[in-house]
Amino acid sequence: MKKFRGVFIKNEHEIELMRVANGMTATILDELVANVRPGVPTIFFDELARKMCKEFGVRPNFLGYSGYPFAICCSVNETVIHGFPSEDIILKEGDIVSFDMGVDYKGFNGDSARTAFCGEVSAEAKHLSDVTKTCLELGIAAAKPGNNVYAISAAVQRFAESEGLHVIREFVGHGIGASLHEKPEVPNYVPRGGMEGGVPGGVPLKPGMVLAIEPMLAIGTHEVGIMSDGWTVKTRDRSLAAHWEHTVAIRPDGAEILSLSSNFSG
Repeated sequence: MKKFRGVFIKNEHEIELMRVANGMTATILDELVANVRPGVPTIFFDELARKMCKEFGVRPNFLGYSGYPFAICCSVNETVIHGFPSEDIILKEGDIVSFDMGVDYKGFNGDSARTAFCGEVSAEAKHLSDVTKTCLELGIAAAKPGNNVYAISAAVQRFAESEGLHVIREFVGHGIGASLHEKPEVPNYVPRGGMEGGVPGGVPLKPGMVLAIEPMLAIGTHEVGIMSDGWTVKTRDRSLAAHWEHTVAIRPDGAEILSLSSNFSG
């Protein structure tokens, strides 16, 4: 790997390993989402993810990361990110639940997240998730050479705010590779002093960079609090939140989404 402004530039072999890692991650997420239904305790999803990781011969890379005690994050309703799977949290009709996870494949990492519906959800909840997913798609479209990192930020923030939603500011996307979190940070808003489409000094996007782009939006406020477990992040006003994430490789003509189940043959 080479470096540009402290950011690792991956070669084709490394990107291929990350394509498989992220394909595995997406395959597991597909199965988690398929099992969302009323009456299921959220610990079930952690057990399922661990079982699939064992079958694939890989390690869930969240497990033990900075002391995190589970293989996945399972965040329900007002929980934005880092929710603990639990026997005591039982999904019910109308809940929304975000899954975030990744695997380590031959020393390289996958990372992806998506929000799922438990039965019939409110129009408000569906709008929240749909807008967050669209923000992800717009951020990915902006992730191309000639732009800098803050072009991604601007694309996410502009659409989220046009839809009346609030961007979570305390947590950001990131580079990814041999480490789960690498430079650069990829915020979902343009920092103060920025300009439309980017800001001076933003890290230029170069082919070979791999980024985890992950919009997190809330209905009522961008303000969040960390719970007593030291991990679980909830909106301060307890309004609903959604989270969507893909890992992408920057190519000469734009971004390639690595976290697709089609990238893993099983």
